[in-house]
Amino acid sequence: MTNVRDSVIDFLRQTGMTVMFGNPGSTELPLYRDWPEDFRYVLGLQESAVLSIADGYAQGTGRPAIVNLHSAAGLGHAMGSLVTAYKNQTPLIVTAGQQARSLLLAEPFLGAVDAAEMPKPYVKWACEPARAEDVPKALARAYAIAMTAPKGPVFVSLPVDDWEAPCEPVTPLALHGAPEPGADALAAAESKIASSKTPVMVAGPEIDRCGGWEAAVAFAEKLACPVWASPMSPRCSFPETHTQFAGFLRADETSVAEALSAHDLVIVIGGPAFTYHFEQPMAGGFDKDILQITNDPNTASYTQRGTVIIGDVVGAMVKLTETSEARAPFSGTARAEATPPDESDLTTALAVSTLQEKRPPDAIIAEEAPSARGEVQNRLRIDRPESFFATASGGLGFAGSAAVGLALAKPERRVIALLGDGSSLYTIQALWSAAQEGAPVTYVILSNGGYEALKGIARRWQTPSVGTDLPDLDFIALAKGFGMSACRVQNAAGLREALDKSFKADGPSLIDVVVSDG
Repeated sequence: MTNVRDSVIDFLRQTGMTVMFGNPGSTELPLYRDWPEDFRYVLGLQESAVLSIADGYAQGTGRPAIVNLHSAAGLGHAMGSLVTAYKNQTPLIVTAGQQARSLLLAEPFLGAVDAAEMPKPYVKWACEPARAEDVPKALARAYAIAMTAPKGPVFVSLPVDDWEAPCEPVTPLALHGAPEPGADALAAAESKIASSKTPVMVAGPEIDRCGGWEAAVAFAEKLACPVWASPMSPRCSFPETHTQFAGFLRADETSVAEALSAHDLVIVIGGPAFTYHFEQPMAGGFDKDILQITNDPNTASYTQRGTVIIGDVVGAMVKLTETSEARAPFSGTARAEATPPDESDLTTALAVSTLQEKRPPDAIIAEEAPSARGEVQNRLRIDRPESFFATASGGLGFAGSAAVGLALAKPERRVIALLGDGSSLYTIQALWSAAQEGAPVTYVILSNGGYEALKGIARRWQTPSVGTDLPDLDFIALAKGFGMSACRVQNAAGLREALDKSFKADGPSLIDVVVSDG
């Protein structure tokens, strides 16, 4: 018979989770006794950054990641990032130390009250095992739930005095992906497609998560229809240089309805197309027929009308491509190229255009620059799978730290963290982790001196913007203080030079881009 610690370490090894992300405290220390040489510990300086680094790593590897937090306070720090991981459908095994079982009745210092309740509803499952010997079994169940479609984070609370207890070893289940839709479901979809004269496709983030780019392109080309990206999508799931790519749906009902109104069938694949940011209802409602294919029953549940197929989106696209009748070649045109920006001032448009011009072809973009999102969509052209990552929750603090995890997952590819100055500060501690790990990350901070996206919303709503200015930030000092080289640029020539230098370097660096349209 083994003990809990050895059984847990063996289970993590069997599942390939030999990289642990954390910020340890006293309730976690017994786990690290006799820490195995084949394991790697990635330290973050604050738990929100820790969890987002793990989120990026899990998305980059396509495998689950293990996170170890410090009791209730550490989990509390990480909650914002946990919300994003949940919305990102990232498989994370999130653990937190708990005080000794003998002390819990008296609510001890550094204890967690109702530990399993705290992270809900932003985990798929949460547990504090009833007995010490149940800890490995709880982790095995957590792993199975995290890896079942739709994937997502889970939580296990780990009392500090459990690690030496005797227990039985556990082995992970052999898990396979979401089931392919049944014949009846596919037949219903085939009938809708065959009777449609003007279909349109909306590509969601599940396509990229499931490795479905080729299937999506083949399906769209067979139907000869335009393809839109789903609103606020955290992944790119269709090549933006493709002739059939129409653009990005905005997150309000009127904009979605107007973009799709010329079509008699809306085929939504792998993501929500009808979840909105702003209340802007369409007069008369959205009345088009919908065919939605998703592995997420929750997304399926708020489809407005039509037919929903729940299951493997890639398998469904492959089958429907085989059975759908080929149509006349697509006669539309690619979306218009953005107008080249004036180079007399370093605007956001010029900064993003310069980044598109200079970035390595296989670079990964981790984006969190809300006020620049329109220019990012107009001027960056993502044309490869697993090349764009953003927050699905809308909460800030994801991209700057997730960039570290992405770089650790894919060290052969340069990661570019494109951040607003306000956004970058939510997990600025990730700069230290990037420097310590030597992660190939180029941080591009678009400095406009405030929360410019919020100012824009305030102007739209004709209300004052309070607390939205960010004067006197010094990103050069911050980066250097965390052990990273940094420079400030104020014109296009300086930005080109800085990008070239950063992309040639082995490790991370930061470029503070002072834009004139703040």
